[in-house]
Amino acid sequence: MTDCERLDMTWGSSASSGYCSQSDSEHELEQFYTARTSLRKTKRRKEEPVDCRKQELSLSEIQQKVKEYNAQVNSNLFMVLNRDGSYTGFIKVQFKLARPVSLPPPRSTSSSSSSSGRDGGCQEDKALKHRTSFYLPRDTVKHLHISSSTRAREVIKALLKKFTVVDNPAKFSLFERSERQNQVYLRKLADDEHPLFLRLCAGPNEKVLSLVLKENETGEVNWDAFSFPELQNFLRILKREEEDHVRQIVRRYALARDKMKEALKNFSTPG
Repeated sequence: MTDCERLDMTWGSSASSGYCSQSDSEHELEQFYTARTSLRKTKRRKEEPVDCRKQELSLSEIQQKVKEYNAQVNSNLFMVLNRDGSYTGFIKVQFKLARPVSLPPPRSTSSSSSSSGRDGGCQEDKALKHRTSFYLPRDTVKHLHISSSTRAREVIKALLKKFTVVDNPAKFSLFERSERQNQVYLRKLADDEHPLFLRLCAGPNEKVLSLVLKENETGEVNWDAFSFPELQNFLRILKREEEDHVRQIVRRYALARDKMKEALKNFSTPG
């Protein structure tokens, strides 16, 4: 599958959403906008985007927005409007994953493709246990060509598929990142939201809106939804992270201790 292939998938699930910043809650953000509007009492400046996410756009409005969007694009990543009012285009998603992801084990040429029953189940468990885990670079980005009907959960599934990541998509969420008044805000998208619609409303400016893939908070993950081998793999990853963290701490204190000893040697012994 190439980046320009259209996604055609379905995924049924739900997730909560809401604005948040690194230190502000959704309620605080609403108060911020209320106070800002009441203090200014002026017309909206042209460079401030109109938030149309909660609006139902007519066909003529969509046509106008697609035209305005394409006029601002400096590359060939245009949006294409269809006769029925739907449209297709590109979104760019940045990966900001703190934990490693799992890849499937290499296929064994000696294994039989016709295995079934108990033997097939054992082979599947062994495959889950022997997954390869690695860290994706935090600056990893991926372009996807999607339609206006593609939902956030489908985007997550497609991103994982492109990197052959076999982790459960429920571990991840798609976030909307925006910068306003020197503040950075993150909003978790609901599973049934349409990322391309958000991109169209915001325009191509990444500061106004960008999309980020992150892990769910540990408390939000339904661990009962994972299989026994998957949970075992998570525990192995956590153990490896813990051991690496301990080694880093021991190394740091050993280095500090060596520097202190070296400093003590530099003191001249009184005669």
